[in-house]
Amino acid sequence: MNKSFVKFITDFGPLLIFFTVYYKNDKNLVEAIPVLIVATLIAVIIVYILEKKIPYLPLIGAILVALFGGLTIFFNNPIFIYLKPTIINIIFATVLVGGKMLLNKNLLKVFFKGSMALEEVGWDKLIYRWSAFFIFLAILNEIVWRTQTEEVWVNFKVWGILPLTFIFTAFQIPLIKKYKKNEE
Repeated sequence: MNKSFVKFITDFGPLLIFFTVYYKNDKNLVEAIPVLIVATLIAVIIVYILEKKIPYLPLIGAILVALFGGLTIFFNNPIFIYLKPTIINIIFATVLVGGKMLLNKNLLKVFFKGSMALEEVGWDKLIYRWSAFFIFLAILNEIVWRTQTEEVWVNFKVWGILPLTFIFTAFQIPLIKKYKKNEE
């Protein structure tokens, strides 16, 4: 099976399964969350079986889905699942900026482990752009869940955040090209 197809399925499959179960069960968040948790854990297991390791982001994502999803189910209160994207995005922004400011380490560069060779100024610009984007997503999530219906939030979570992330990533290509190190 194609490795990029499996990666796509393990990255986005749990979210699509959640979305499908949510709508097939009369928009019942409490019934859809256990399916999301199980699908996310299965995706992480599949990644481990195929790669013999679990990348940090899927592992952290699975832990947070299980934690916030579990809290939502236990307390029968959707606020926990609503807050998950806000908290995750704030954590990402804080870790990126904190790593740079406190440790003088660009964690994006560490995360990409040689898959991109950029000049330091390029890495620095990327880290601050991504941090700002994560803060933007956190604020946007807060606005959506606090002002809209649960159904609107679910659609925003599935069909809003992902396209925004793809668009933002595409807008980083000129910066990456500008600061790409010459391979000599």
